[in-house]
Amino acid sequence: MTAKPAAAAARATVYGYPRQGQHRELKKAIEGYWKGRVTADALMETARGLRRANWQQLVDAGVHEVPTGDFSYYDHVLDTSVMVGAVPDRHRAAVEADALDGYFAMARGTQDVAPLEMTKWFDTNYHYLVPELGPDTVFAADSAKQVGELKEALALGHTPRPVLVGPVTYLLLAKPAPGVAADFEPLTLLDRLLPVYAEVLGDLRAAGAEWVQLDEPALVQDRTPAELNAAERAYRDLGALTDRPKLLVASYFDQLGEALPVLAKAPVDGLALDFTEAAAGNLDTLAAAGGLPGKRLVAGVVNGRNIWINDYEKSLATLGTLLGLADRVDVAASCSLLHVPLDAAVERDIDPQILRWLAFAKQKTAEIATLARGLAQGTHTIAAELAANRADLASRAGSAITHDPAVRARSAAVTDADGRRSAPYAKRAAAQRAHLGLPLLPTTTIGSFPQTGELRAARADLRAGRIDTAGYEERIRNEIREVIAFQEKAGIDVLVHGEPERNDMVQYFAEQLTGYLATQHGWVQSYGTRYVRPPVLAGDISRPEPMTVRWTTYAQSCTDRPVKGMLTGPVTMLAWSFVRDDQPLGDTARQVALALRDEVADLEAAGTSVIQVDEPALRETLPLRAAGHAAYLAWATEAFRLTTSGVRDRTQIHTHMCYAEFGDIVQAIDDLDADVISLEAARSHMQVARELAAHGYPREAGPGVYDIHSPRVPSAEEAASLLRKGLDAIPAERLWVNPDCGLKTRAWPETRASLENLVAAARTVRAEIPSA
Repeated sequence: MTAKPAAAAARATVYGYPRQGQHRELKKAIEGYWKGRVTADALMETARGLRRANWQQLVDAGVHEVPTGDFSYYDHVLDTSVMVGAVPDRHRAAVEADALDGYFAMARGTQDVAPLEMTKWFDTNYHYLVPELGPDTVFAADSAKQVGELKEALALGHTPRPVLVGPVTYLLLAKPAPGVAADFEPLTLLDRLLPVYAEVLGDLRAAGAEWVQLDEPALVQDRTPAELNAAERAYRDLGALTDRPKLLVASYFDQLGEALPVLAKAPVDGLALDFTEAAAGNLDTLAAAGGLPGKRLVAGVVNGRNIWINDYEKSLATLGTLLGLADRVDVAASCSLLHVPLDAAVERDIDPQILRWLAFAKQKTAEIATLARGLAQGTHTIAAELAANRADLASRAGSAITHDPAVRARSAAVTDADGRRSAPYAKRAAAQRAHLGLPLLPTTTIGSFPQTGELRAARADLRAGRIDTAGYEERIRNEIREVIAFQEKAGIDVLVHGEPERNDMVQYFAEQLTGYLATQHGWVQSYGTRYVRPPVLAGDISRPEPMTVRWTTYAQSCTDRPVKGMLTGPVTMLAWSFVRDDQPLGDTARQVALALRDEVADLEAAGTSVIQVDEPALRETLPLRAAGHAAYLAWATEAFRLTTSGVRDRTQIHTHMCYAEFGDIVQAIDDLDADVISLEAARSHMQVARELAAHGYPREAGPGVYDIHSPRVPSAEEAASLLRKGLDAIPAERLWVNPDCGLKTRAWPETRASLENLVAAARTVRAEIPSA
């Protein structure tokens, strides 16, 4: 193919970049600060160094315009709350006493003050801190962070573009503050918020910003006419400012749909749109709206959320079509590169041929620069890159790893009966109660216990050859014995083995399944200082041998109480991996489900009576527009049932979900047909229990009474108070008592105290029930 040079030379840019550094320097500095080992000045210097390194990496790759303001110590939505002065009253004193400590108090809480609620950023596994707003909220501009980082980049000679969360998305992501009526709509505060944004924009212009990017991803979701009118009003008013930088309004993760004409007509200077497969409709909608005459279009043609190499010829074809729809077309990733690891080149354990199929953040910036050069100067200038790209794409398509005939035959043979339990819930529940003999309000945990430095060191010692397998396994047995003994002493009813042998709830399984690839350095931020290494789902999936049976049965041998078998469900195995893009997600989910079904069968055969299959990503993976919900939920719930439906009536199937808007998927939760579900509920004050009750959910549930994403220890009375709220919605015979999530990230002292208080709360409330 050939392409003529663009009339206005295309430039390369990105919306954001990984924050952590090659060796997670930011995580280590922040956690050192929390522990008092790193000073505030040292932390800030580490942050400045990482920003400088990021900008230089981008410029060296050929990126012409670098983002500023995307860097964060914890979360960019929390940064926006600080920027607009939306500090909750309970945190105001801490913020006024010390801005940095107050910032972290909002994120993590203190022993005396609860943190902001945390939930998923659209359909990603990134978590943001939910703004708390009310009719009395008073906004006030604080542009120090944004202006400071802009000046840093300018001083280094870069061309920066500050990136802000847009005002409409900010308000649509917010919730009513505690004590505010549940029907309060934060979007009603728009007219109060816009002058603050105007002041920040003015400050940025005065500091030297030519362009400012305002991110409005909430507009790719289904929006009411009133919400679209709010977007129109917001950008009419901001566009009308007389002394402002040029405004680039960005959206990503899906197509804008009915919001695109609204933004196209607004008096802003450019739009940044996603043109990857998930948002392919943007091209037709943009053309139907008359394009962007006289404006800048930033075209997101490189997938910013997955790690597969770009198809250059396909992207150039899209870019060529877009040239006639805007005054200037620049090239970018579809979203911030925050959602992918930093550099594939440092991976040493992946087959070099397969490594050619992968593009992390550094490789994606090179792809963006290559496409921009081809668009601006003609494809003959990137002929070598095009040839290499074609060869790499062909290599992947023809690889044996992507096609296993046995796996595909088994998947094709699945019937509807394979995804149904043999008896209805009522009959199963009676069998399970008789078999397990649990008390009213049974207590349990979600699965993991603290991953101590000793455990991580043991895994590192095994990898380095400093200890042999026998020595490592003895350490794991010792840890399991200690975890079981603690739970028995604390009075927990259904135990877990603590998962000391697991590095991550997805990676651990991925490393034992065919078709998956594991990285050594592919860290991606999940929240705050929590980073994960999503495995790469590269080919057809099967389970060569049991993955969890050995350690689960060992734990059961240490106690007479039931020990849960712990598995990660098929949807979460997809959502928290970099999933293959060469077949429908539902097909991949079915392959994973069949592999997990074999594991469930082996656990049951080994005597495990309670098996938990976690699906925290079920809501996260829900398509952003309602039109896609039914098809997604059909294959997602089928995959869970396929995993779990082969067991006897007396085997109790649990599932777990956390940090999502569960009200959107209550029917799907019901359709899973799990016997027990545990859910995050502490930060949202038992909201999910009320949602389950409103739906008429008929099975057992454990809305969490202990927020594990904060270091604070809830008192027994606090846990009891939450438990009583749960009882207002769920009958005692169907209510479980548990934390919000796994305890992997917590330290042992707070874990012991919190679980002892949890058990005490269950006993207190149990005694208040007449039938107990």
